[in-house]
Amino acid sequence: MAAANAAAALIWDGAKLALLDQRSLPDAEVWLSPDSAEEVAQAIRCLAVRGAPMIGIAAAYGVALDVTREPGLGTLERAAQTLCNARPTAANLAWAVNRVRTAATLAGPSQMASAARGEAEAIEAQNSAATEIIAASGADLLAGARRLMTHCNTGPLATGGCGTALGVIAELARRDPSVGALVCESRPLLQGARLTVWELRRMKIAHELLVDSAAAGLIQRGEVDGVIVGVDRVAANGDIANKVGTYGLALAANAAGIPFVVAGPLSSIDLATPSGQEIEIEERDGDEVRRFGSTLVTIADTPCRNPAFDVTPAHLVTALVTEGGVAKPVDTESVARLFS
Repeated sequence: MAAANAAAALIWDGAKLALLDQRSLPDAEVWLSPDSAEEVAQAIRCLAVRGAPMIGIAAAYGVALDVTREPGLGTLERAAQTLCNARPTAANLAWAVNRVRTAATLAGPSQMASAARGEAEAIEAQNSAATEIIAASGADLLAGARRLMTHCNTGPLATGGCGTALGVIAELARRDPSVGALVCESRPLLQGARLTVWELRRMKIAHELLVDSAAAGLIQRGEVDGVIVGVDRVAANGDIANKVGTYGLALAANAAGIPFVVAGPLSSIDLATPSGQEIEIEERDGDEVRRFGSTLVTIADTPCRNPAFDVTPAHLVTALVTEGGVAKPVDTESVARLFS
Protein backbone atom coordinates (compact mmCIF):
# COMPACT_ATOMS: atom_id res chain seq x y z
CA MET A 1 0.00 0.00 0.00
CA ALA A 2 2.45 2.60 -1.20
CA ALA A 3 1.34 6.13 -0.43
CA ALA A 4 -0.56 7.75 -3.27
CA ASN A 5 1.46 10.35 -5.18
CA ALA A 6 4.61 9.49 -3.20
CA ALA A 7 7.80 10.67 -4.87
CA ALA A 8 10.75 8.40 -5.53
CA ALA A 9 14.06 9.61 -4.14
CA LEU A 10 16.23 7.00 -5.84
CA ILE A 11 16.06 5.26 -9.22
CA TRP A 12 18.23 2.29 -10.18
CA ASP A 13 17.91 0.81 -13.67
CA GLY A 14 20.25 -2.11 -13.16
CA ALA A 15 23.36 -0.18 -14.13
CA LYS A 16 22.93 3.52 -13.38
CA LEU A 17 21.88 5.33 -10.22
CA ALA A 18 19.86 8.54 -9.99
CA LEU A 19 19.28 10.43 -6.73
CA LEU A 20 16.71 13.16 -6.15
CA ASP A 21 18.63 16.13 -4.73
CA GLN A 22 16.61 16.82 -1.59
CA ARG A 23 18.46 20.11 -0.99
CA SER A 24 16.52 21.60 -3.89
CA LEU A 25 13.05 20.68 -2.57
CA PRO A 26 10.42 22.00 -2.46
CA ASP A 27 11.44 24.57 -5.07
CA ALA A 28 12.69 22.21 -7.77
CA GLU A 29 13.12 18.52 -8.53
CA VAL A 30 16.79 18.11 -9.45
CA TRP A 31 18.33 14.70 -10.12
CA LEU A 32 21.95 13.70 -9.54
CA SER A 33 23.71 10.91 -11.46
CA PRO A 34 26.56 9.65 -9.24
CA ASP A 35 28.80 7.06 -10.87
CA SER A 36 31.10 6.16 -7.97
CA ALA A 37 31.09 5.40 -4.26
CA GLU A 38 32.78 8.73 -3.59
CA GLU A 39 30.05 10.66 -5.42
CA VAL A 40 27.35 8.77 -3.51
CA ALA A 41 29.21 9.48 -0.25
CA GLN A 42 29.35 13.16 -1.13
CA ALA A 43 25.60 13.19 -1.81
CA ILE A 44 25.09 11.64 1.64
CA ARG A 45 27.44 14.08 3.38
CA CYS A 46 25.78 17.16 1.88
CA LEU A 47 22.25 15.78 2.50
CA ALA A 48 21.31 15.58 -1.15
CA VAL A 49 20.22 12.09 -0.12
CA ARG A 50 19.15 11.66 3.49
CA GLY A 51 17.02 9.66 5.90
CA ALA A 52 18.55 6.64 7.60
CA PRO A 53 17.01 3.89 5.42
CA MET A 54 17.53 5.85 2.19
CA ILE A 55 21.16 6.52 3.10
CA GLY A 56 21.65 2.77 3.47
CA ILE A 57 20.03 1.99 0.12
CA ALA A 58 22.05 4.64 -1.70
CA ALA A 59 25.28 3.47 -0.06
CA ALA A 60 24.60 -0.12 -1.11
CA TYR A 61 24.33 1.01 -4.72
CA GLY A 62 27.44 3.16 -4.27
CA VAL A 63 29.50 0.06 -3.46
CA ALA A 64 27.95 -1.74 -6.43
CA LEU A 65 28.92 1.10 -8.77
CA ASP A 66 32.61 0.86 -7.88
CA VAL A 67 32.96 -2.91 -8.01
CA THR A 68 31.06 -3.03 -11.29
CA ARG A 69 33.57 -0.63 -12.83
CA GLU A 70 36.61 -2.31 -11.26
CA PRO A 71 35.98 -5.68 -9.55
CA GLY A 72 38.41 -6.59 -6.80
CA LEU A 73 38.77 -6.77 -3.04
CA GLY A 74 40.78 -3.54 -2.93
CA THR A 75 38.05 -1.63 -4.75
CA LEU A 76 35.41 -3.21 -2.54
CA GLU A 77 37.15 -2.23 0.69
CA ARG A 78 37.86 1.32 -0.47
CA ALA A 79 34.26 1.84 -1.52
CA ALA A 80 32.91 0.39 1.71
CA GLN A 81 35.17 2.54 3.87
CA THR A 82 34.39 5.71 1.91
CA LEU A 83 30.67 5.21 2.37
CA CYS A 84 30.80 4.11 6.01
CA ASN A 85 32.65 7.35 6.82
CA ALA A 86 30.08 9.57 5.10
CA ARG A 87 27.89 10.17 8.18
CA PRO A 88 28.30 8.71 11.70
CA THR A 89 24.90 8.44 13.37
CA ALA A 90 22.52 6.39 11.19
CA ALA A 91 22.94 2.64 11.76
CA ASN A 92 21.52 1.72 8.35
CA LEU A 93 24.54 3.06 6.48
CA ALA A 94 27.16 0.62 7.76
CA TRP A 95 24.55 -2.18 7.90
CA ALA A 96 23.80 -1.89 4.18
CA VAL A 97 27.44 -1.44 3.15
CA ASN A 98 28.48 -4.50 5.14
CA ARG A 99 25.74 -6.61 3.55
CA VAL A 100 26.96 -5.72 0.06
CA ARG A 101 30.61 -6.20 1.07
CA THR A 102 29.87 -9.67 2.45
CA ALA A 103 27.86 -10.75 -0.60
CA ALA A 104 30.53 -9.50 -2.99
CA THR A 105 33.37 -11.13 -1.07
CA LEU A 106 31.64 -14.50 -0.92
CA ALA A 107 30.88 -14.38 -4.65
CA GLY A 108 34.55 -14.09 -5.61
CA PRO A 109 36.17 -11.84 -8.24
CA SER A 110 34.34 -13.18 -11.30
CA GLN A 111 30.87 -12.74 -9.75
CA MET A 112 31.61 -9.83 -7.43
CA ALA A 113 29.92 -7.12 -9.50
CA SER A 114 26.67 -9.02 -10.08
CA ALA A 115 26.57 -10.10 -6.43
CA ALA A 116 26.98 -6.50 -5.25
CA ARG A 117 24.24 -5.25 -7.56
CA GLY A 118 21.94 -8.08 -6.53
CA GLU A 119 22.47 -7.46 -2.82
CA ALA A 120 21.83 -3.72 -3.20
CA GLU A 121 18.62 -4.48 -5.09
CA ALA A 122 17.58 -6.93 -2.37
CA ILE A 123 18.21 -4.30 0.32
CA GLU A 124 16.00 -1.82 -1.51
CA ALA A 125 13.20 -4.37 -2.03
CA GLN A 126 13.32 -5.61 1.56
CA ASN A 127 13.27 -2.07 2.87
CA SER A 128 10.19 -1.23 0.79
CA ALA A 129 8.39 -4.31 2.10
CA ALA A 130 9.40 -3.40 5.66
CA THR A 131 7.80 0.05 5.39
CA GLU A 132 4.48 -1.49 4.38
CA ILE A 133 4.48 -3.64 7.53
CA ILE A 134 5.56 -0.71 9.71
CA ALA A 135 2.81 1.53 8.32
CA ALA A 136 0.09 -1.04 9.00
CA SER A 137 1.37 -1.98 12.46
CA GLY A 138 1.82 1.63 13.51
CA ALA A 139 -1.66 2.52 12.32
CA ASP A 140 -3.11 -0.37 14.32
CA LEU A 141 -1.23 0.83 17.40
CA LEU A 142 -2.46 4.42 17.01
CA ALA A 143 -6.00 3.57 15.91
CA GLY A 144 -8.37 6.36 16.92
CA ALA A 145 -5.70 9.08 16.96
CA ARG A 146 -6.61 11.91 14.59
CA ARG A 147 -4.02 14.63 15.34
CA LEU A 148 -0.53 13.23 14.95
CA MET A 149 2.61 15.27 15.50
CA THR A 150 5.77 14.31 13.63
CA HIS A 151 9.32 15.57 13.42
CA CYS A 152 11.88 15.78 10.61
CA ASN A 153 11.08 13.73 7.47
CA THR A 154 10.20 10.04 7.42
CA GLY A 155 8.27 9.62 4.19
CA PRO A 156 9.31 7.89 0.96
CA LEU A 157 12.00 10.53 0.40
CA ALA A 158 13.82 9.38 3.52
CA THR A 159 12.98 5.70 3.61
CA GLY A 160 11.84 4.39 0.28
CA GLY A 161 8.61 2.40 0.13
CA CYS A 162 5.72 4.19 1.82
CA GLY A 163 7.75 5.71 4.67
CA THR A 164 8.10 4.88 8.34
CA ALA A 165 6.51 7.40 10.73
CA LEU A 166 4.97 9.31 7.83
CA GLY A 167 3.87 6.00 6.35
CA VAL A 168 1.94 5.35 9.58
CA ILE A 169 0.24 8.74 9.30
CA ALA A 170 -0.58 8.07 5.64
CA GLU A 171 -2.12 4.71 6.53
CA LEU A 172 -4.17 6.28 9.34
CA ALA A 173 -5.39 8.92 6.89
CA ARG A 174 -6.29 6.23 4.36
CA ARG A 175 -8.44 4.56 7.00
CA ASP A 176 -9.89 7.85 8.29
CA PRO A 177 -9.64 10.91 6.01
CA SER A 178 -10.12 13.22 9.02
CA VAL A 179 -6.63 12.33 10.27
CA GLY A 180 -4.14 15.18 9.99
CA ALA A 181 -0.49 15.86 10.77
CA LEU A 182 1.18 18.57 12.82
CA VAL A 183 4.62 18.97 11.27
CA CYS A 184 7.57 20.39 13.19
CA GLU A 185 9.82 22.50 10.97
CA SER A 186 12.79 20.44 12.25
CA ARG A 187 15.82 22.64 12.71
CA PRO A 188 18.54 23.13 11.70
CA LEU A 189 17.84 22.03 8.12
CA LEU A 190 14.06 22.46 8.09
CA GLN A 191 13.45 18.98 6.74
CA GLY A 192 9.93 18.97 8.13
CA ALA A 193 9.08 22.30 6.53
CA ARG A 194 10.79 21.57 3.21
CA LEU A 195 10.20 17.87 2.73
CA THR A 196 7.43 16.49 4.97
CA VAL A 197 5.03 19.26 3.98
CA TRP A 198 5.89 18.65 0.32
CA GLU A 199 5.14 14.93 0.69
CA LEU A 200 1.91 15.44 2.65
CA ARG A 201 0.64 17.88 0.02
CA ARG A 202 1.35 15.34 -2.72
CA MET A 203 -0.48 12.68 -0.68
CA LYS A 204 -3.40 15.06 -0.03
CA ILE A 205 -3.23 14.58 3.74
CA ALA A 206 -4.32 17.49 5.97
CA HIS A 207 -1.38 19.13 7.71
CA GLU A 208 -0.17 22.20 9.56
CA LEU A 209 3.42 23.37 9.93
CA LEU A 210 4.67 24.67 13.27
CA VAL A 211 7.91 26.09 14.62
CA ASP A 212 9.77 23.57 16.75
CA SER A 213 9.45 25.68 19.89
CA ALA A 214 5.63 25.56 19.66
CA ALA A 215 5.41 21.78 19.81
CA ALA A 216 5.51 21.25 23.57
CA GLY A 217 2.88 23.93 24.19
CA LEU A 218 0.48 22.39 21.66
CA ILE A 219 0.95 19.00 23.29
CA GLN A 220 0.32 20.50 26.72
CA ARG A 221 -2.90 22.17 25.50
CA GLY A 222 -4.32 18.83 24.37
CA GLU A 223 -4.10 19.55 20.64
CA VAL A 224 -2.13 16.38 19.87
CA ASP A 225 -3.32 12.77 20.17
CA GLY A 226 0.09 11.21 19.69
CA VAL A 227 3.63 11.84 18.49
CA ILE A 228 5.26 9.56 15.94
CA VAL A 229 8.84 9.90 14.71
CA GLY A 230 11.42 7.92 12.80
CA VAL A 231 14.82 6.85 14.05
CA ASP A 232 18.44 6.89 12.92
CA ARG A 233 19.84 4.45 15.47
CA VAL A 234 18.33 2.32 18.24
CA ALA A 235 20.70 1.14 20.97
CA ALA A 236 20.39 -2.36 22.43
CA ASN A 237 18.56 -1.00 25.48
CA GLY A 238 15.98 0.84 23.34
CA ASP A 239 17.41 4.38 23.57
CA ILE A 240 16.88 6.13 20.23
CA ALA A 241 18.83 8.74 18.28
CA ASN A 242 16.73 10.89 15.98
CA LYS A 243 16.63 14.41 14.57
CA VAL A 244 17.52 17.02 17.18
CA GLY A 245 14.38 18.09 19.04
CA THR A 246 12.98 14.58 19.36
CA TYR A 247 13.91 14.30 23.04
CA GLY A 248 11.90 17.41 23.89
CA LEU A 249 8.84 15.99 22.11
CA ALA A 250 9.20 12.76 24.10
CA LEU A 251 9.33 14.69 27.38
CA ALA A 252 6.26 16.72 26.45
CA ALA A 253 4.32 13.65 25.33
CA ASN A 254 5.21 11.83 28.55
CA ALA A 255 4.08 14.79 30.68
CA ALA A 256 0.78 14.97 28.77
CA GLY A 257 0.16 11.23 28.88
CA ILE A 258 -0.04 10.74 25.11
CA PRO A 259 1.76 8.08 23.05
CA PHE A 260 5.28 8.75 21.82
CA VAL A 261 5.88 6.15 19.10
CA VAL A 262 9.06 5.46 17.14
CA ALA A 263 8.87 3.75 13.73
CA GLY A 264 11.83 2.34 11.84
CA PRO A 265 13.25 -0.79 10.21
CA LEU A 266 15.26 -3.43 12.01
CA SER A 267 18.33 -2.14 10.17
CA SER A 268 18.19 0.95 12.41
CA ILE A 269 18.76 -1.20 15.51
CA ASP A 270 22.38 -1.52 16.61
CA LEU A 271 22.67 -4.30 19.17
CA ALA A 272 26.42 -3.63 19.41
CA THR A 273 25.72 -0.24 20.99
CA PRO A 274 24.63 -0.86 24.59
CA SER A 275 22.85 2.46 25.22
CA GLY A 276 22.27 5.91 23.83
CA GLN A 277 25.32 7.22 25.68
CA GLU A 278 27.54 5.41 23.17
CA ILE A 279 25.82 6.78 20.04
CA GLU A 280 28.01 9.24 18.15
CA ILE A 281 26.09 12.47 17.54
CA GLU A 282 26.97 14.33 14.37
CA GLU A 283 27.80 18.03 14.81
CA ARG A 284 27.17 20.03 11.65
CA ASP A 285 28.51 23.33 10.34
CA GLY A 286 27.56 26.36 12.46
CA ASP A 287 26.57 28.26 9.33
CA GLU A 288 23.43 26.12 9.20
CA VAL A 289 22.41 27.98 12.38
CA ARG A 290 23.91 31.37 11.60
CA ARG A 291 22.18 31.53 8.24
CA PHE A 292 18.66 31.02 6.95
CA GLY A 293 19.50 29.78 3.48
CA SER A 294 22.07 32.27 2.28
CA THR A 295 20.87 35.05 4.60
CA LEU A 296 22.91 35.77 7.73
CA VAL A 297 20.56 36.03 10.75
CA THR A 298 23.09 36.70 13.51
CA ILE A 299 26.60 38.07 13.96
CA ALA A 300 28.84 36.37 11.41
CA ASP A 301 31.35 34.87 13.86
CA THR A 302 28.85 33.77 16.53
CA PRO A 303 29.93 30.41 18.04
CA CYS A 304 27.24 27.78 17.44
CA ARG A 305 26.28 24.32 18.56
CA ASN A 306 24.63 22.36 15.77
CA PRO A 307 24.01 18.73 16.74
CA ALA A 308 21.99 16.97 14.06
CA PHE A 309 20.49 14.46 16.50
CA ASP A 310 19.63 13.90 20.14
CA VAL A 311 19.03 10.77 22.18
CA THR A 312 15.69 9.85 23.77
CA PRO A 313 15.83 7.33 26.64
CA ALA A 314 13.87 4.14 26.10
CA HIS A 315 11.58 4.75 29.09
CA LEU A 316 10.05 7.73 27.26
CA VAL A 317 9.18 5.65 24.18
CA THR A 318 5.69 4.14 24.23
CA ALA A 319 6.45 1.66 21.46
CA LEU A 320 9.05 0.89 18.81
CA VAL A 321 7.39 -0.27 15.58
CA THR A 322 9.44 -2.37 13.14
CA GLU A 323 8.81 -4.96 10.45
CA GLY A 324 9.86 -7.55 13.04
CA GLY A 325 7.08 -6.58 15.43
CA VAL A 326 6.34 -3.96 18.07
CA ALA A 327 8.51 -3.54 21.17
CA LYS A 328 6.29 -2.35 24.04
CA PRO A 329 7.51 -1.48 26.61
CA VAL A 330 10.82 -0.63 25.01
CA ASP A 331 13.76 -2.23 26.81
CA THR A 332 16.67 -4.59 26.20
CA GLU A 333 14.51 -7.71 26.18
CA SER A 334 11.76 -6.39 23.90
CA VAL A 335 14.26 -4.96 21.42
CA ALA A 336 16.16 -8.28 21.23
CA ARG A 337 12.89 -10.16 20.65
CA LEU A 338 12.26 -8.17 17.47
CA PHE A 339 14.97 -10.25 15.78
CA SER A 340 13.44 -13.58 16.76
